[in-house]
Amino acid sequence: MLFNSFHYILFFLLALLVVDAIRRRRFQHAFLLLASYYFYWVSSAWFVLLLLYSSILDFYLGRAIGSSKSLRARRIFLACSIAGNLGVLAYFKYTNFALASVETLLGSLGFGVRFSGWEIFLPIGISFYTFQSMSYTLDIYFGKLKPVDSIRQFALYVSFFPQLVAGPIIRARHFLPQLVRMPMVNWDRIRFGSTLILYGLIKKVCVADNLSGFVAAVFHGDPTHDSLWVFLGITAFAIQIYCDFSGYTDIAIGSARVMGFRFPDNFDFPYFSRNITEFWKRWHISLSSWLRDYLYIPLGGNRKGRPRQLVNLMVTMLLGGLWHGAAWHFVLWGLYQGILLILHKVLIWRRPASGSGIWDPLKILGTFYLTCIGWLIFILSDLGQLAFYVKKMLFWDFTTAGFSALIDSHPLALFLIAAFALIHLLSYRMGRLSRRLAASRTLGWSWIMLGGLLVLYLFAGGQASFIYFQF
Repeated sequence: MLFNSFHYILFFLLALLVVDAIRRRRFQHAFLLLASYYFYWVSSAWFVLLLLYSSILDFYLGRAIGSSKSLRARRIFLACSIAGNLGVLAYFKYTNFALASVETLLGSLGFGVRFSGWEIFLPIGISFYTFQSMSYTLDIYFGKLKPVDSIRQFALYVSFFPQLVAGPIIRARHFLPQLVRMPMVNWDRIRFGSTLILYGLIKKVCVADNLSGFVAAVFHGDPTHDSLWVFLGITAFAIQIYCDFSGYTDIAIGSARVMGFRFPDNFDFPYFSRNITEFWKRWHISLSSWLRDYLYIPLGGNRKGRPRQLVNLMVTMLLGGLWHGAAWHFVLWGLYQGILLILHKVLIWRRPASGSGIWDPLKILGTFYLTCIGWLIFILSDLGQLAFYVKKMLFWDFTTAGFSALIDSHPLALFLIAAFALIHLLSYRMGRLSRRLAASRTLGWSWIMLGGLLVLYLFAGGQASFIYFQF
């Protein structure tokens, strides 16, 4: 079920009315659990059984870890949880990739082996809820959380519909305590949540979806464009993927807030980062912090010397790249991000950052430029095309004819790029525009919402799926 559909609006309003009408907490939780399973069933049908599998597996293994006195037994139970979760994720997400890679390798050696009968479909959101469920047993093992007594509450944590399909990845220690009290609907939550929902919808359907055509025109097909087209095309994609993903997050956080639940922010103006390390603290925060807490730090983090720290950074980013998709260009993207992080870390060791912010604008532009090169790797699976576009980014060849053709063929895309830059800067300076709008007086807020709905009606670019659904 897409957030940007009337089906979701009707589903959410009905769920909200029922939750508000129920007066017993456990019945509220039971209803929200059933509603979440229905939400996922509409998108992935029988794959809802995987949600049940993850919930049952980690609930009972979490109890076993929490009640075990032996360190060896705790490690065995944790290993079962990790293997059970990652095994399912690997099968559905990476089997096709592995078989295709084996086919290519054997073909290069002269063996014509085919695995065409092994086509496996990827369940929507499996990367998100698998990591979310697995963090529960990891937190119990590390002593950060006690096992929950109710499997109903744990299953609701794993499958809660606002963040089920594309995050943010919520930690059990942040969500489960919120189930102790009854979800309550009140005017302040409705106002804040609905503002965020509308804000996210405008990002998605008015900005991201309308930029997708321009991005496709630049990067799909034979690479012939000059540097200006490439610069603006990859800038459009940077805006598209941000508005698409952060728009989903806004709708998820807003939907949960209306029902009385708080989710942490998943984006913090990443394109205003002054270096690549800061970018990964601001982009997809729930995944970045998950990889830091459950992979980078257990590998040793920065506690085992500088050479080991650099290795840990690279391993973390390679696996982070592979998390995004089962393809070699995602591995290459992770490698690129790892190299940038290592170079930045080495630069800091040699020349510690000064307190002056005079160079911040140039640092922000430089970080955005490097990020855009990374986005080229992210979206282009063909190495020949990638080499062409990276060359255009590094060696500029602007032409007047190319600029004129760009204005004539894609005026809306150019307008959206400029409008996003202006509004995003304004929001950054004001400290989150959506929160300022939600805090307006009732009359002013009503006019703002009507204006937002009008913008949504006039500039909606369709009902395209969210980009991160494929991950």
